[in-house]
Amino acid sequence: MPDLSRCPWAESDPLSRVYHDTQWGRPCHDERELFKMLILEGQQAGLAWLTILRKLEGLQKAYDDFDPVKIASYDQGKIASLLSDPLIIRNRLKVQATIDNAQAYLRLRDQGTSLNEFLWAYVEGSPIVNNWRAQSELPAKTALSERLSRDLQKLGFKFVGPTIIYAFAQAVGLVNDHLVSCPFRGVSSETE
Repeated sequence: MPDLSRCPWAESDPLSRVYHDTQWGRPCHDERELFKMLILEGQQAGLAWLTILRKLEGLQKAYDDFDPVKIASYDQGKIASLLSDPLIIRNRLKVQATIDNAQAYLRLRDQGTSLNEFLWAYVEGSPIVNNWRAQSELPAKTALSERLSRDLQKLGFKFVGPTIIYAFAQAVGLVNDHLVSCPFRGVSSETE
């Protein structure tokens, strides 16, 4: 029997461990959660995921619990308020991308397609399960993330490059990249 140990990236901090053990890689079909994770992965660009976990409460509050209807209507006053909030990532491009993404999300929904349907169609409704033995084997992006990135960009989404989208796919369980030695590899209860 192989030695079971948590994915190495999750061992750096208690917040990382909880996130890894309870959320990362589990198939998610909840619209609000999918939207939230898309925003958070974009916020993370150029930063450590631990930074996002540490700022999660502030981000949740500042972005109205990731309500796309509210975010889509943010005006210049709200943008200025966000840019002065030390509890979030104060990057003008990321703030604007969050608003653009909420608007793109609403357009997709208005066309009769949920984000859940859109995303899960790329994997035919079932997670891709990889068999990585070492963290160094995990790719930064794949053909799937490149295709999904292009299609999201065509819909008007921002901060959705192939590397960000691969991390997003891992986070929401489109891809299961728990190492074969990880005891959470087979945990697949969905977040709905």
